[in-house]
Amino acid sequence: MKKTLIILILGSCLLACKASRKSGRKQKNRVEVVQKNSTQESNKIADKKKAKKKKETPKSQADQIIDYAKQFEGVRYKWGGTTKSGMDCSGLVYESFKTYDITLPRISRDMAKKGKKVSLKKVLRGDLLFFKTGNRRNSINHVGLIVAIRNNDIEFIHATSSKGVIVSHLNETYWLKAFHEARRIL
Repeated sequence: MKKTLIILILGSCLLACKASRKSGRKQKNRVEVVQKNSTQESNKIADKKKAKKKKETPKSQADQIIDYAKQFEGVRYKWGGTTKSGMDCSGLVYESFKTYDITLPRISRDMAKKGKKVSLKKVLRGDLLFFKTGNRRNSINHVGLIVAIRNNDIEFIHATSSKGVIVSHLNETYWLKAFHEARRIL
């Protein structure tokens, strides 16, 4: 980079000796433009290196599982479904963990027997939320995966029969009322 700059300066000096005063100024301006471009290129290279370092930072297992689950957002609900053509709540969690070699039971009430129980104040991204919804308030029949915790609100991804795979907030009245427990698998 420095060698190129020195060659350009020497070249402009040689040309300036043969040219008039007016064209000599143009050459100086040209060298300055080259210098600015060289600085800009250096900055671009530095920015690319910083971006690469950020990309190289390995994601946690919870982040990987959450990212996998989020690819199903918008998929329609299908009882027993585990693919992009249709998904149910336990299928979403089951497939998301299975992709990273963590085998869970396929049914939400059985999933609720795995891992360790965690209080809502101590939940983390990647923990599971279990619910007792609808007519079956006597047993766990719904599960969601925590994707974010912001301002004392827990966001979780799950599959609902009416809207398919969505992200909801635990602070919503329906989900808060149906909430049963949180469990940590990771």
